[in-house]
Amino acid sequence: MKNPMYEIASLLLEKLLLLANFKALGTGSRGEEEQKKKHVRCYDSTYFKPGDLLEVPRTLFIHFGIYLGDNQVAHLMPDILPALTNDQKLIQKVVTNKRLILGAITKTARIRVDTVEDFAYGGPILVNSIDRFFKNGILCNDEVVCRAKSLVGTTEYSLLWNNCEHFVTFCRYGSSVSFQTTKFCETLKMIIRDQRSVLVSVLLGLISILYLGLRPSTTLPTVIIPFMLWMAG
Repeated sequence: MKNPMYEIASLLLEKLLLLANFKALGTGSRGEEEQKKKHVRCYDSTYFKPGDLLEVPRTLFIHFGIYLGDNQVAHLMPDILPALTNDQKLIQKVVTNKRLILGAITKTARIRVDTVEDFAYGGPILVNSIDRFFKNGILCNDEVVCRAKSLVGTTEYSLLWNNCEHFVTFCRYGSSVSFQTTKFCETLKMIIRDQRSVLVSVLLGLISILYLGLRPSTTLPTVIIPFMLWMAG
């Protein structure tokens, strides 16, 4: 039987990751299109080989994809639309921030195929930078492409356990891992082990009680969160 406190902590962790990794919601699809036009960048796909692992640095995270050839990239993105409609023309449109955030919240995603330009969304592309961690475990290019194509479609999404990096590492190396997730968890572990986090959480709790009043919604977190941090440390 799963520990309910563990499930609650895991849920809160995923929601915090969501807020940390995704950009704020735009003013609308029109504003998003105008922002995209400002970041137009030309890409020469002749530098990419089918099976290459492509990555695009974002503000706070890195997005990954597998180059399939013919200027096409397979990549995993959170998307709410596959849960709402079967209209492939509508689903295939470039994923907006609203669709992405709602997809992450509902844990719905799609492994989709887009052009290099749509995949990069104006950012610089790095090629096969993770290969150094898998020097003896890189699959042949044809197998990488076949794996990526076979997985195209709707899938479950998790910021911690099934994100775009898990998808590409499975396709190229046969092992589903995410270095971004590992790094985040290590950082979180350091914060939890630092007992000053207990004092900070207590102070924040007391401030919330002063501003919002003494009620269960403010008192319980003020007691439970510092206690959990103290026990975990």
